[in-house]
Amino acid sequence: MTTSDLSTDHSRAKLVENEDFGTGVSRADRPTSFSPDDFSVPTGEEEEWRFTPMDRIADFIGERIVAGPANVSADSPKLETVTRKDPRLGTVGVPDDRSAALAWEAFSEAYVVTIPNDDETHEVAVSFDVPAGMHAAHTAIIAEPGSKGTVVLEHTGVGELTEGVEITVGDEAELTVVSVQEADRSARHFSSQRISVGRDAKVKHILVTIGGDLVRISTSLNYQGEGGSAELLGAYITEAGEHQEHRIFVDHGPKNCVSRATYKGALQGEEAHSVWIGDVLIRAEAANTDTYELNRNLVLTRGAKADSVPNLEIKTGDIVGAGHASATGRFDEEQLFYLRARGIPEDIARRLVVRGFFAELVEQIGVESIENKLMSAIERELDIAELASNVEGSK
Repeated sequence: MTTSDLSTDHSRAKLVENEDFGTGVSRADRPTSFSPDDFSVPTGEEEEWRFTPMDRIADFIGERIVAGPANVSADSPKLETVTRKDPRLGTVGVPDDRSAALAWEAFSEAYVVTIPNDDETHEVAVSFDVPAGMHAAHTAIIAEPGSKGTVVLEHTGVGELTEGVEITVGDEAELTVVSVQEADRSARHFSSQRISVGRDAKVKHILVTIGGDLVRISTSLNYQGEGGSAELLGAYITEAGEHQEHRIFVDHGPKNCVSRATYKGALQGEEAHSVWIGDVLIRAEAANTDTYELNRNLVLTRGAKADSVPNLEIKTGDIVGAGHASATGRFDEEQLFYLRARGIPEDIARRLVVRGFFAELVEQIGVESIENKLMSAIERELDIAELASNVEGSK
């Protein structure tokens, strides 16, 4: 796969040293508020909405959201159900668009998962099943200083879900959070996921999107102390007519912090559309920052489209490294030729190429059940692609 083959790369890098960005230029200047009234109703012409199909999201950006709770269950007593007044809520970041502010207003009860520091590695799975209609959910995940754990959020169902997730990673804690979007074809899902990383803490944030008519997930991350490390991973499979949008914002403020973002997606079918936006800000005081972001998209059939926009703002020259890469393309014909020349049938060769495309990312997930779920979804997509190819070839 090459960057020129079917490329829809809109990448832009903003490399600035010790310059004061004007309002509306820097990602840091975007307004934030818990009140929807502080945001106008978007029209689709705004930078943060220009790729989103506005005719399909009216329920998420209108005047107010009237929503019921999703059906929530967990396999651990560490999940608490709390009221909106719980002081642990609303402590990680602030909504930065109207949909996130509306989601904050919409929930009636929230859920708190606490990972304690007790020399054990804890695993918690929380399931959100969304029936027909509009529903709201808000979850706070708190990893106490020095703790270790994994939290999996699984989203299924047929309805619409507006969601907020707050993730606090205490000093020297190690936390993995996995959010799986596996809803039915009719479902729509907006999620604002905000992460706070403490001193010398490590967080791995993983998004796996393999279902839903429309999914838009915005992830923002900031560091609260030096030595923090963040790994943001994403895998998505976009089918005909689906819109999947993943946005990240990594805000480097303290010194000596590291971030890595790797997102990979496969698309097939008419009007399958994926969007990936990667914003990274390195502030003037963030010396010795080390950051890199990567997005790769593999188009399996005609009629699919991927938009990929990595943005990098650097306000200091005192960094370890900063970079990004983005590419969208079809199968690498050289790889297919190589495999077929060694006697491997074309259908098997294509499967090997797609598996290889995802393999490195899957290995980094580190949660066996999620790795298996993703690989099963990949195999299903390959079956669909092979069937479509056979039908087309028989005409």
